[in-house]
Amino acid sequence: MREIHRLVQRMGPSRLPVLVLGETGTGKEVVARAIHDVGGRGHFVVIDCSSMVGPLMESELFGYSKGAFTGAHNQKLGLLDSADGGTAFFDEIGELPMELQMKLLRVLQEKQFRAVGSVGQRSSNFRVIAATNRDLAAEVQAVRFRADLFYRLNVMRLRIPPLRERREDVPVLIAHFLARDGNGHRLSDEVMASLCSYDWPGNVRELEHVVQQMTAMNSGPWLTPADLPSSVRNAKGDLPSQSMAAKYTAMGTPVDSPVIPLAEIEKRAILDALSYTKGDRTVAAVLLGIGRTTLYRKLKEYGV
Repeated sequence: MREIHRLVQRMGPSRLPVLVLGETGTGKEVVARAIHDVGGRGHFVVIDCSSMVGPLMESELFGYSKGAFTGAHNQKLGLLDSADGGTAFFDEIGELPMELQMKLLRVLQEKQFRAVGSVGQRSSNFRVIAATNRDLAAEVQAVRFRADLFYRLNVMRLRIPPLRERREDVPVLIAHFLARDGNGHRLSDEVMASLCSYDWPGNVRELEHVVQQMTAMNSGPWLTPADLPSSVRNAKGDLPSQSMAAKYTAMGTPVDSPVIPLAEIEKRAILDALSYTKGDRTVAAVLLGIGRTTLYRKLKEYGV
């Protein structure tokens, strides 16, 4: 994730297209917004390609003129008009119908398009960031995605790994969601072990929803295995790897324990934040989602 952050900082100032790859729930839109924010230009317009179906799909993208069809009482600007000067984020670009792929390619090449029912051309200068959970190269081979559009989008590429490939992020994400959504809730060691060993097919989004569900259904402060959703409680995944256990040992827990104590997770998050901000406690507190006074108290408590 540190490497992804570095790539976001490098891609942001450019206006070249970016293709963000990753499974559902890995945070593709979050990364796309971060790239846009680094560039700092115009609006960030989300275009959900999975919903682009039916006869009105072109009018959503390109807009329409008055009287273009029954019910078109006034002129309407499309999503591409709204993205002028900013970023058009094509979410799940692999779901875009073939007829719209061809028209989108022309827009990307010429920066011009024609609204439904209009004879005049309109222009819109926007940056393209596209995201998909599909293997677009395989979709091209299967003739379900245009090769020329794929090459147009695949100028800069960024892959977000699924959560099961970065299990060490699970405790850090849990601490973040608890600080944001919890009301002083804390996890027992058994709960943390279950969450760390689960494969998270829904990735970060699923983890976020699980934490929200547990904190909403339990007055706290301690969350026990009985509070886990059945999908997590009944999963038969392996416990974290020995390499992770060795990593935890370095932080002071027994070698045979796959669980990091919550206090150690919190201390580690604070130290990482201070390292990232080069010691700036105010910024570190903002990144951690806690008050500055709370951060000072935690630093004193942990003897930092």
